[in-house]
Amino acid sequence: MDTDRPAWERLLPGIAVLRRYERGWLSGDVIAGITVAAYLVPQVMAYAVIAGLPAVAGLWAILLPILVYAVLGTSRKLSIGPESTTALMTAAGVGALAGAAGPDRYAEVAAIMAIAVGIVCLVGYVARLGFVATLLSRPVLIGYLVGIAVLMIVSQLGKVTKLEIEGESTWREVASFLGQVGQAHVPTVILGLAVLILLYLATWLMPKVPSPLLVLLLSAAVVAIFNLERLGLEVIGEVPQGLPAFRLPDLGDLEVWALLPYALGIAVVGFSDNILTGRAFASSRDEAIDSNQELLALGTANVATGLFQGFPVSSSGSRTVLGDAAGARTQVNSLVALGAVVIVLLFAGPVLESFPDAALGALVIYAATRLIDVPEIRRIARFRKSELVITAATAAAVVVFGVLAGIGFAVSLSILDLLRRITRPEADVLGYAPGVPGMHSLEDYPDADPVQGLVVFRYDSPLFFANADNFLEKATDAVDESEDPVEWFLLNAEANTEIDLTAVDALEELRTRLEQRGITFAFARVKQDLYRRLELTPFIGHIGEENFFATLPTAVREYARRYRDKHGVLPEGVPPEILRA
Repeated sequence: MDTDRPAWERLLPGIAVLRRYERGWLSGDVIAGITVAAYLVPQVMAYAVIAGLPAVAGLWAILLPILVYAVLGTSRKLSIGPESTTALMTAAGVGALAGAAGPDRYAEVAAIMAIAVGIVCLVGYVARLGFVATLLSRPVLIGYLVGIAVLMIVSQLGKVTKLEIEGESTWREVASFLGQVGQAHVPTVILGLAVLILLYLATWLMPKVPSPLLVLLLSAAVVAIFNLERLGLEVIGEVPQGLPAFRLPDLGDLEVWALLPYALGIAVVGFSDNILTGRAFASSRDEAIDSNQELLALGTANVATGLFQGFPVSSSGSRTVLGDAAGARTQVNSLVALGAVVIVLLFAGPVLESFPDAALGALVIYAATRLIDVPEIRRIARFRKSELVITAATAAAVVVFGVLAGIGFAVSLSILDLLRRITRPEADVLGYAPGVPGMHSLEDYPDADPVQGLVVFRYDSPLFFANADNFLEKATDAVDESEDPVEWFLLNAEANTEIDLTAVDALEELRTRLEQRGITFAFARVKQDLYRRLELTPFIGHIGEENFFATLPTAVREYARRYRDKHGVLPEGVPPEILRA
């Protein structure tokens, strides 16, 4: 965050951008806004259906969030509103909480859920919890999106087949579908497949055209012209015209604490999505995504939409990409899209009413498949197999255990993977490679040689209780595996920026073992913070201040001097330039 700017600009970054708005940006913002609106209208209606709400609720849920984010948000291009992941999580939470009250209570509970999500985000803003976004690693997020894509597809099987699919879990729903797939309504299936094929073809042949809206309008026209409703095809039906009214949702017999797990899960995922998408499009030096300010923007947007009959919202990567490709420069593009949605709500109700349910279901399936980032999965696989396993495990957890459990699993997996890397870091013995300045790992440079009688050891992690035993084991192994009798053990401490008391005890144990074998324990490149910590213990006195060196060359030079004093010759493997320095 830029502390040089006035406090009001940090609190209202969108207004600050508008005050510096340049006329040359307007054409790009207007074109992007109209393009995004054409894509947005059918998309958010489909997401409302995912959440178990009337399709028009998706349009209601876009209004206030766009306005709020344009004022409070720190991204100039992020598109806020209903999104597939939060819609699916809303469906899970509302379905569990509304319970026996039935579908009539869904809209009320969804609005309450939005307010609860907003409050969670606002509490996070006050508590400065923006760092939470860092708990989800890239492989975990990719796996999470794959799992969400599967859940989205399964959730729409009934829409595109006109089957009554039941089940308390994903696999039960799939089993229910497979058990009655032979009774699928053929006209509905044909329409759904036709819409799905057209969406893929249009994206391939005309990537810059708002194909979702055009395809849905075409499907509605075909149903109306040929009177296909007589074949049993279902359409959205009556859509309330006008703008949503302010209404404080009625809690009824709903327990506030019952909302918390669902609201917390939606808030964490929605916020993480905001940060990752926003950072991906922070294209200029003047645009910095402030994670805590994003909590304020997302929280206020959710509270606002909940008070106007909406449901939880976050950011949409697909709409952000579309706006960016169309030339968006600021949030003015979102305000243009907002104006278009208002016009639709006021005047286009009869057109929306004719949208076939199967077409909306096909649109959701299409959007779900686009969440599966195959190139990114391949990149993860090439980089490290263990991260591919994490991606697959996260996807499986979301599908098998559900969205909320999947979130907990994903965060836990990220933390466990971090601990695994810290507690089992790389450790190397260093030597000199011909023609390469400095000291390098003997494993990385097969032609490198160690200095005779000297083990230069590097441990690539801070030292603390979780890796203290591992450090002691690897350091001891480095001495035991040396081909020459070891006279010095030199710890290159450049990566050991932190230490706790357990690790100090491990260092003391290593010193004792080395002393019993007549080996000198020395340090090089010790950071001041580490040295000050060691000064609080007797360790430095046991080692001797004369065995601490600022750099590796000075340590190696001193070792060579002492070796010569003891043996009358210089050790093998010391570069001449080290001795001349």
